[in-house]
Amino acid sequence: MDEFHKASEAIIQTATFLDSKGWTPATSSNFSHVVGNNLCAITVSGKHKGRLTPDDIMVVDFDGVPVDNKKPSAETLLHTTLYQRDAEIGSILHTHSLNSTILSRLIDQPYWQIEGYELQKAFTGINTHESNITIPIFDNSQDIPSLAQEVIAYLDKGNPCWGYLIRGHGVYTWGKDINSALRHLEAIEYLMECELEMIKITGRR
Repeated sequence: MDEFHKASEAIIQTATFLDSKGWTPATSSNFSHVVGNNLCAITVSGKHKGRLTPDDIMVVDFDGVPVDNKKPSAETLLHTTLYQRDAEIGSILHTHSLNSTILSRLIDQPYWQIEGYELQKAFTGINTHESNITIPIFDNSQDIPSLAQEVIAYLDKGNPCWGYLIRGHGVYTWGKDINSALRHLEAIEYLMECELEMIKITGRR
């Protein structure tokens, strides 16, 4: 229970910050954190993420099955399949920012290439702006189990990855803990904003 309370506090604090950035409109977005063997704390369905309370966080196992009678997000499997696959992932953040929603629709290929930005070094394992980073883009779908398997199939190819976009939907990021996941999310958001400004200036995409 102590791990659950710590995770709940971290999720609520992070959600409040993300809401202040305008990245979690209405009742969108979902956040999770590992709390033990094959268990994670995750936000319940249908709650405004800027006004979460401890009652708005629940526990599911890595198959997405609730351990209590609360209703988890419909996108729970997009969290739990990642935890199943990679024990190094400790936290996952999913937001519906304007940047991610628009950029994912403007790019007409299944990935977004990033290069030449100093902030690329915010991603774990990257130490130079000369690196070339690929962020996959998956088509939006209400078939969450299939979408979750698409993500896993991409990762199984061995591609370095810190997050992905869902077209017209939003962005998922993760890390070894919630601070790492948040660092990756803030970096992706900044880089998306840079790319959108470049498109405005140059007309190219």
